[in-house]
Amino acid sequence: MDKWDKRFMEIAELVGGWSSCFQDNRHVGAVVTRNKRILTTGYNGASSGIVSCKEKGFCMRKQLNIPSGTRHELCYAVHAEQNAIIQAAKIGVSLEGATMYCTHQPCAICTKMIINSGIKRVVYKEGYPDEFSLELFQEAGTVLEKFSYLL
Repeated sequence: MDKWDKRFMEIAELVGGWSSCFQDNRHVGAVVTRNKRILTTGYNGASSGIVSCKEKGFCMRKQLNIPSGTRHELCYAVHAEQNAIIQAAKIGVSLEGATMYCTHQPCAICTKMIINSGIKRVVYKEGYPDEFSLELFQEAGTVLEKFSYLL
């Protein structure tokens, strides 16, 4: 880890604060970079035109007692990593060879998108209950590093 990793992780944490998820849920941020430049950002939240859980005042997943790391389709939010990749597609930016900084380890669905987008390195801060994503990163040869503030 170097000073740039620290800087970009701090930005990922800031971006995660923009989450429109209900207050008790994870607020996740992602920043995609290449050559010390930010390409895109993303945070977890409702799709455009969809009322967020924060605005609704409840989390559907909590109401249905859905365990973390499962049944991702039952959620109003799009994951931060997905939003960062979608933003790149929307504005026409290639992520080939990029690094993604995430406040949390990506789930398996995000991992598949990360791999297919061409991102070659992922740095994350907090764990996530999804062992399969770790297997996918390893098999694809995508570098996955747990962030440490120790420089």
